[in-house]
Amino acid sequence: MADDLAQNDLTLIVGLGNPGPKYEGNRHNIGFLILDELAGRVGGKFKAHKSGAEIVEGRLSGHRVVLAKPRSFMNLSGGPVASAVKFFKPTAIVVIHDELDLPFAAIRMKLGGGDNGHNGLRSITKSLGTKDYFRVRFGVDRPSGRQDPADYVLKDFSTVERKQLALEIDRAADATEALVTKGLEAAQNAFH
Repeated sequence: MADDLAQNDLTLIVGLGNPGPKYEGNRHNIGFLILDELAGRVGGKFKAHKSGAEIVEGRLSGHRVVLAKPRSFMNLSGGPVASAVKFFKPTAIVVIHDELDLPFAAIRMKLGGGDNGHNGLRSITKSLGTKDYFRVRFGVDRPSGRQDPADYVLKDFSTVERKQLALEIDRAADATEALVTKGLEAAQNAFH
């Protein structure tokens, strides 16, 4: 897969999260929250698709994109993502997800790499048969004390975090848009 998305025909942008109102404000759902912002930018509403994901098709700064929220739980995200890839045949895939190893709202982008214990990434890598997809990692920080990280990511953002969350979601959407329109290196330089 090319390091530069700017020349690609169609980019599939996947936001990771868990379906249903119970999980809406969870740290683990940051991918869904960022995709909601991107859907507003392309002027679309999510609709059920036979791939097993909620889909919006449109243009982001002139580039063709498909936004996808798997309707499965996080640890089964790979099936809907692989089905969307088979249906839409994107030339690039971007996955937006929460990252425990980054401070709150830090944004990092990369191509490939391991799953770092993230079950959604593990499922996608297994279903696609490759680690070579772009990642937009949104920091949610590690829990303090002895709280289990798996429980922590299934909790809502703190009151303090929620006060700046809308701004940080907007910034993460900007970073994703830069990745799609300007390529990885330019996006990394602009959002680090």
